[in-house]
Amino acid sequence: MSVSALSPTRSLGSFSGLLQVAFLLGLVLLLLKAVQLYLHRQWLLKAVREFPSPPSHWLFGHYKELQKNNELQVLLKWIEKYPRACSRWLWGTKTQILIYDPDYMKVILGRSDPKDISIYRLLSSWIGYGLLLLNGQPWFQHRRMLTPAFHYDILKPYVGLTADSVRVMLDKWAELSRNGTPVDIFKHISLMTLDTILKCAFSHPSSMQTDRKSQSYIRAIEDLKNLFFSRVRNLFHQNNFIYSLTPAGRSCTKACQLAHEHTDRVIQQRKLHLQDESELEKIRKKRHLDFLDILLFARSEDGRGLSDKDLRAEVDTFMFEGHDTTASGISWILYALATHPEHQQQCREELQSLLGDGTSITWDHMDKMPYTTMCIKEALRLYPPVPSVSRQLSSPVTFPDGRSLPKGLSVSLSIYGLHHNPHVWPNPEVFDPSRFAPGAARHSHAFLPFSGGSRNCIGKQFAMNEMKVAVALTLLHFELAPDPSNIPIPRSRVVLSSETGIHLYLKKLP
Repeated sequence: MSVSALSPTRSLGSFSGLLQVAFLLGLVLLLLKAVQLYLHRQWLLKAVREFPSPPSHWLFGHYKELQKNNELQVLLKWIEKYPRACSRWLWGTKTQILIYDPDYMKVILGRSDPKDISIYRLLSSWIGYGLLLLNGQPWFQHRRMLTPAFHYDILKPYVGLTADSVRVMLDKWAELSRNGTPVDIFKHISLMTLDTILKCAFSHPSSMQTDRKSQSYIRAIEDLKNLFFSRVRNLFHQNNFIYSLTPAGRSCTKACQLAHEHTDRVIQQRKLHLQDESELEKIRKKRHLDFLDILLFARSEDGRGLSDKDLRAEVDTFMFEGHDTTASGISWILYALATHPEHQQQCREELQSLLGDGTSITWDHMDKMPYTTMCIKEALRLYPPVPSVSRQLSSPVTFPDGRSLPKGLSVSLSIYGLHHNPHVWPNPEVFDPSRFAPGAARHSHAFLPFSGGSRNCIGKQFAMNEMKVAVALTLLHFELAPDPSNIPIPRSRVVLSSETGIHLYLKKLP
């Protein structure tokens, strides 16, 4: 071999040449990606041309508006200008069509479009692919499997279990309100609804309202909701690997771990309990199984049960949805009644004549409180627990007014916008329970607190009963008043919560 072949100068030259080639290749790929993004943006601009929106930045979209805590107030301003729908740009190459018109809602909810996976996939590290995130045939199979868990024979005894959990919470409130200071009710209601769902759907024997691990779970869920909200709106956090390297990504991993530890404990405790022959005998006598037992006993055609991954996904999904959305609903209902004492008192008088002191509230009472139910529904209109859901169009769609959208576009069904749309609900910010009086006329898709169509909330009857029990027992024991120095500010964080908490004065009734 010649000396020149080993020359350092020649080796460096070869290395430099490789760097130049790599740089040029990288530049070409970058230019190709830029062209691809440009062409996609042009396609989007053409696709949404019939759905104008407020001015947006060509790269960051409506970033400024979306980053503010008054996002819902911004939405209401948009509704005034664009009464049926408008486009919202998350960034330069990602847009959603916001719809808040009942005719538009009816069209989308009557179809079988899948959830918008580009958004909902960001929840998968937390709740996995259970009923909320599944699409197509797997979703249909799981929905059919779990529907018997909400048969009225199963739901009947849940009323008593719910009442027991509510009474524990009310006892805590009686102690906290002794000195006349306001109480932030949301965290207490979250623990109560978690306690309820675990007792009812998961046959969990102990109280979660006094368990510190449950409080850690509640905090983890709150963190995950806030992290999800921020991530959806951050262009640079869409990639899982990049996100995992950020402080927010590490916080998400930690919160997921806490949530999963709680879920795994519940599953393992139930599995252990089912080894008891007396417990199995109780199950054999039932016409229908509880939620978790359905999952544990489920078998496919080849005799296999659900995988641990699928089992945890359904438990994570229902534990979150079954407690957090209901906690939101109850909290805002109590706030609405606190700010409208005349309606609060009318509900209380109805409940006193029906229930006395509420010691024996049962399933049969659920349909015998018409005015209280009207107030609950009106509060759910003003403060829907789930402010929006998203779909990805699997085929083109044309709306009743002739406007159309192509396949592949993301559509956000803004339930909060629908419920506050003045073209649908006159004077929408006014609390008026008579909107839900028997015989009151309204569009079939004007009121959607539990969504609608085939993918409506599977637990809506369970949730309504829990709300009625919680509201009834609270009004029988306390007079509610708002804290004027701490007005709640609604914000959308997967569920509707408050930026400042929900603080009420609770006056114990004699």
